[in-house]
Amino acid sequence: MDNQTQTRNAMTPTNTAGEDGLRIDQLSVLRGMALVISKLSFRQQAGEICCLTGPNGAGKSTLLRTIAGRLSAAEGTITCSVPLVYVGHTDGLSGAITGRENLVGWAKVNGLLAPESDIDTALAGFAANRFSDLPVRVLSRGQRRRLALARLALAPSNSLWLLDEPNAGLDRASNDSLDQLVTGHADRGGMVMAATHLDFAAAATPRSLHLAGIMPETSSASAQGKIG
Repeated sequence: MDNQTQTRNAMTPTNTAGEDGLRIDQLSVLRGMALVISKLSFRQQAGEICCLTGPNGAGKSTLLRTIAGRLSAAEGTITCSVPLVYVGHTDGLSGAITGRENLVGWAKVNGLLAPESDIDTALAGFAANRFSDLPVRVLSRGQRRRLALARLALAPSNSLWLLDEPNAGLDRASNDSLDQLVTGHADRGGMVMAATHLDFAAAATPRSLHLAGIMPETSSASAQGKIG
């Protein structure tokens, strides 16, 4: 299975107690020996979209990877009562097989029932069915990104999508498709957290979590985000 688009424990939630949502309490994360996130607390509920903002190096990708279980927290806790789906800033596709085979394999590894009709629908959402039977290695950057994002359509309806620069490299039509997919997911009770420098699901009026980063001269500086 690829290492950029993943679920945790075949889409098993990190906990099953309490209301559906994400809860972060006093989270601190190190990158190497440097403190990147300090004592961050945050809540996200079903149906909400949240955009991570902040300068490069502020910890946006680090936060997504920590929630997804790819990085360990130095302190604090993360609990989530719904399945997690992480799409990194690279596509995580196998170049030796076709796009369609990538989607089928991703669904199988994560324990999802994905009949051929569901695969077709997922591909069609990003107009990716036109090149889905070609080896991924011959595709353009934008085409690979569309295939990576098409996998989201196969995820459980209540899942939390963790997206790192999801609309990078997309043309206008594909960006519109992504916005529609994200908005529809939230309308059905799903959650989305995305780090992006571009407009993202603006029509849905997403919340924002601004990560200011750690001031190098102040080791105890707060890296808590400003929530909007």
